[in-house]
Amino acid sequence: MELPQRALEDIKVNMKLKLAALWASFMFFYIYVDYFHLYMPGSIEEMLAGKVFMFDITQVFLLMAMIFVAIPALMIFLSAALPARVNRWTNIIVAAVYIPYMLFNLAGEAWVHMYFAAAVEVVLLLLIMRYAWKWPKHEA
Repeated sequence: MELPQRALEDIKVNMKLKLAALWASFMFFYIYVDYFHLYMPGSIEEMLAGKVFMFDITQVFLLMAMIFVAIPALMIFLSAALPARVNRWTNIIVAAVYIPYMLFNLAGEAWVHMYFAAAVEVVLLLLIMRYAWKWPKHEA
C-alpha cells in the first residue's frame, strides 16, 4: 500500500528578510571572532597594556570600533525597513566596503579560526551584494 506523497511547503521569503538574515549571520561571526580573540594567549595582557594589534586603545579607537560594529548591526534593521531602491544600493555599498575591512582584520597574528571566519564573512557579504544586485523588479 502506497502512502500519499506530500511536498514540503516552500515559502517565498521577501528580499528584505533575506538581506536582514544575512546581516544577522554576518554579525554573529563578526562578534564571535572578537570574542574568541580573547582566548588567544597574550591578548588580554595586550589589551590591559592599552594596545590592540598596533593601535593604542583610546576613546577615538573605541569610537571607531563601535561605529564599525554599529553599521552592520543597523543594516539588519535597515534591510527590513528601507525602501527597495535605497535598500538595494545601501546593501551593495556597505557590503563592498566591509569586504576589505574584514580582510584587514587578518593582518598581524591570525589563527585558523580567524581565516575561517573571514572566509565566511566575505561569502556572506558577497551574497548580500548578489541578492541586492539581483533584486526582483516589477513593471511600473
